[in-house]
Amino acid sequence: MEEFSGHPRSPERHPPVGPSRERRASPLDLRSAAGQVFLLQVVVVVLLVVAAAVGMVLQAASDALQQGRRESVVAAQSFANAPGVAAALRSRDPTAVLQPRAEAARKRAGVDFVVVMSTKGIRYTYPYTGEIGKKFVGTIAPALKGRTVVEQAGGPPLPAGRGTAVQAVVPVTDAHGKVVGLVSAGITVKDVAGLWMPQLPIILGSGAAALALAVTGTTLVSRRLRRQTHGMAPEELAQLYEHHDAVLHAVREGVLITSADGRLMLANDEATQLLGLPADARGRPVRELGLPEPVMCLLTSPETVTDEVYLAGHRLLAVNKRPTYPQADRGGSVVTLRDTTELAAVTGRAEVARERLKLLYEAGVGIGTTLDVERTAQELADVAVPQFADLVTVDLLEAVLRGWEPTAEGWRHLRRAAIGGDRRMIPVYPLGEVITFARRTPQMRALQERRVVLEADLRQAPGWREQDPERADKALECGLRSLAAVPLRARNVPLGVANFYRTVDSPSFEPDDLTFAEELAARAAVAIDNARRFTREHAMAVTLQRSLLPRRQPEQDALEVAWRYLPAEAGVGGDWFDVIPLPGARVALVMGDVVGHGLHAAATMGRLRTAVHNFSTLDLPVDEVLGNLDDLVVRMDNEEDTGDATEGHEGEGVTGATCLYAVYDPVAEACTLARAGHPEPVVVRPDGTVTSPGVPTSAPLGLGGYPFETVELSLPEGSQLVLYTNGLVEDRTHDMDVGMDRLRRALDGSGGRTPEETCQTVIDALKPSHYSDDIALLTARTRKFPPSRVAEWDVPPDPALVPAVRARCRETLLEWGLEETGFATELIVSELVTNAIRYGSPPVGVRLLRGRCLICEVSDGSGTSPRLRRAATTDEGGRGLFLVAQFAQRWGTRYTTHGKVIWAEQILHGDTPAASGLAPVDFLLDQFDLDQFEDPGL
Repeated sequence: MEEFSGHPRSPERHPPVGPSRERRASPLDLRSAAGQVFLLQVVVVVLLVVAAAVGMVLQAASDALQQGRRESVVAAQSFANAPGVAAALRSRDPTAVLQPRAEAARKRAGVDFVVVMSTKGIRYTYPYTGEIGKKFVGTIAPALKGRTVVEQAGGPPLPAGRGTAVQAVVPVTDAHGKVVGLVSAGITVKDVAGLWMPQLPIILGSGAAALALAVTGTTLVSRRLRRQTHGMAPEELAQLYEHHDAVLHAVREGVLITSADGRLMLANDEATQLLGLPADARGRPVRELGLPEPVMCLLTSPETVTDEVYLAGHRLLAVNKRPTYPQADRGGSVVTLRDTTELAAVTGRAEVARERLKLLYEAGVGIGTTLDVERTAQELADVAVPQFADLVTVDLLEAVLRGWEPTAEGWRHLRRAAIGGDRRMIPVYPLGEVITFARRTPQMRALQERRVVLEADLRQAPGWREQDPERADKALECGLRSLAAVPLRARNVPLGVANFYRTVDSPSFEPDDLTFAEELAARAAVAIDNARRFTREHAMAVTLQRSLLPRRQPEQDALEVAWRYLPAEAGVGGDWFDVIPLPGARVALVMGDVVGHGLHAAATMGRLRTAVHNFSTLDLPVDEVLGNLDDLVVRMDNEEDTGDATEGHEGEGVTGATCLYAVYDPVAEACTLARAGHPEPVVVRPDGTVTSPGVPTSAPLGLGGYPFETVELSLPEGSQLVLYTNGLVEDRTHDMDVGMDRLRRALDGSGGRTPEETCQTVIDALKPSHYSDDIALLTARTRKFPPSRVAEWDVPPDPALVPAVRARCRETLLEWGLEETGFATELIVSELVTNAIRYGSPPVGVRLLRGRCLICEVSDGSGTSPRLRRAATTDEGGRGLFLVAQFAQRWGTRYTTHGKVIWAEQILHGDTPAASGLAPVDFLLDQFDLDQFEDPGL
């Protein structure tokens, strides 16, 4: 019988002579590769069957335990929450009531036991009555705290016999939530073989099927290998490889084969010689062979290459590259190299192309290394000299240097941005000079016509000569010969002109040179435009941030302040600070940092600074200011997460913002501080000692719900409080601990320095050469409010004593030489004291502070705040605060831990009160009858 395979017969071939054709080994012969693979498959199948059986047994046991735990918990909780259980536990004989119910519940729930016990663990119920009254075996401590306990434990015998006992213990609580007893229910988990034995035939059957499939697969693979090798023996395959290897190394064309992961799999002798490959190159990654950058990129990239020229040392190689498996996605490629250096030497053009290629490569690497417009222009001039031109000048529009969008109106005014070459030999316009080009000059023609303008002989270029005849004659005398003016354009926007000059010692520009000049200028124009746009964005961000930071120091008596702010080189961040005068001659110092850079961080910083001003106006405690600021940041983050937010905008919320808030009181010489994730401040004592005040750190702003701890420091007069952001002490080269040590060393011995000197010393010592983050530094030296300018006394809660208070106030003003402000001050003190006595609560106190302004403070123990209102003509009161508001420059309320303080300020100029128009007061006195005022001080 004949057997047909279903495929047409191949042409008849003479089989190779050898023992491999005399007999064909069986596919399952263990000496063959197929037989060894089959044996490995048998071992794998057996291991999988065993692993499946073991896993099934373990899973069945685990499932049984989990089921027991669930049933125990349900049974225990059901009985514990049943009506009457709590009451039965409080009865005289809990066992008599609960034992029948427990047994009934046990049988109904299908568990092995339901045990009710006291809070001390004494059993009230058990399936065997002999165990009642004994100590429960298990853990009950967590259940006494209201939690459920599930555990495996042993105990007395059970009706179900021996096995793994799983029990749950739950509390029994009364109507008030008090634990009055415990309930435990359990089940005995027995042999689980019944769960997995029915599935064992399935596993064994699957293993048998897998073995049968392995036999079939091995047979098919063995037959396919014989077909693919045409029945050739290993010796024949080795002989065929030797023939191919001999041909490969004999050809005069380099051949390289790389794998999909970028390793060199094969290189013939010619490729090794052309590229200078090491002897052990085979099998190594291409990037480790030290090849030129273009060749390395060629070998590692997946693109197909056809007849492209690459520079390798002093050779120009014609390269072709194709994938090794074009019909399958297996990766790898074959590259052929042909040395064309000799051909280039014959024609002379390949050498020029090599030089141009090299120059373009250098331009791509050397132009645009920074985002500085003038630096990028200078890089263009440096690259082109002397390989392409003897002298290069770059003239840019004024708007480009400023970062603005250039317009056609400013084309005639260009600024010299870069000069390349020996400028001493040839007179040219100096750097930075604004040049107004005439319309016929090559530069203006290049800008207007958007093309390269070639002046092969400058002696015959009237437009170039008429720009500056005297300078032109001197340049020609120095040997200047030809000019190629190339417009610099990017995104169809003119940026300026690049001028390439050659002298008489070099050949004049040719048409081929113009194409190269355009390519060189195009690459430079893109880099210059990127730098221009960065300059614009950076200038906008810096302008925004500086406008949001303090412009000048506020007038106050408590601190002598100095600051420094240095924006990051690559872009501004969210660092900010502030000095805010507060009532009572106090001053608030703020230092904050918003994570991120750019306009978003700067705008967020402005919002936070404004919010701090508002919270300070309310005169809130330090921790409450940070708490309100934290709530604001949370709301700002929520706004960022809404669907109305612009997609792709800079910044993704402000979570991570930090802040330090401090309030200094010059009267008490005390400073209260709190910080939200911000670096700790540093204190320099008057003797020059540098200390860390130990301000507790709290969570950064935006996390929400975390308290802010405060600390109160005693700062003698002359102490310096130094606040800063992490940009001052953190750097890529070192961590914050190293920066803090450097800061302390810089501040050591600064007790006698002014804040300005301290700031400059710290900046000089810690400012890095290149800083990627903003640096903010604030130094404040404390002042003490002189005791001679402070007057305070207690006031008994009696309205009849208000005249005495007014008289004492008058005496104090006479001592200070402020008798001219006596009437207004007495009126203010009288009204505020009367209100404190009538509507507040003891103790009542009065304090006068004489500084830049005269401050009147009246304190009482009440937390209610008065409010300004317009009284009707029939009202007997309500006009006192209105008069206070008229005579005082400003007034307000601040709350303390013991009550509140009503304060009023009067501006003083030369120790006399500021002139205030009395017309509003006269008008009010005409409106209101003073006899209606009930204040005994009036």
